[in-house]
Amino acid sequence: MPPIGKLDRRITIERMTGTAKNEFNEDVQIWTPLTTVWARRRDASDGEREAAGQIGATLMSRFVIRSTAVSKAVTPVDRISYRGIWNIQGIKETEEGRNRFLEITAIKDAD
Repeated sequence: MPPIGKLDRRITIERMTGTAKNEFNEDVQIWTPLTTVWARRRDASDGEREAAGQIGATLMSRFVIRSTAVSKAVTPVDRISYRGIWNIQGIKETEEGRNRFLEITAIKDAD
């Protein structure tokens, strides 16, 4: 279990709630905050990124958050807002305690 002090990042998990039209009459997605939580961030190594088939200028990280009723409802169609937009690749329980923490693997473009 990560100590309380290790959950040192504030992230917002967002869910797409619909679409709207922009000034060019194009469909744009509307994202609404689902929850804001404390998290621990760990960047994936280059070897892990290669094994996952990630190439190009992207960052892959793992965010560990507390397991709650809301966080258990997070799916890969949601996204994380933390110093940019992160696309969720997968979610699993951590080895640090059943039903206590979730690990979210996410990627974002390296700008």
